[in-house]
Amino acid sequence: MNELDAFLEHLVWRTPSGEAIGCTEKRKVLRENLEELAQMLKDTLDDALLMGVSERQVREVFHALIDRIESDFSERDD
Repeated sequence: MNELDAFLEHLVWRTPSGEAIGCTEKRKVLRENLEELAQMLKDTLDDALLMGVSERQVREVFHALIDRIESDFSERDD
């Protein structure tokens, strides 16, 4: 098991009030989405490094991008 798999295996998704998400299908969808995102981020990092871009800068851009993403939905607590 690699580091990403171990991280995702132990990740507990929580509602805004702190309760664990129990639905297996919801957890499966979130895990698949994160696996796809991780692969896209790795591909982007690999491409940037092959083109001579600073790894530190790429990671800074990733963080800045995450901080700027806004959802079309508001947070809810069912």
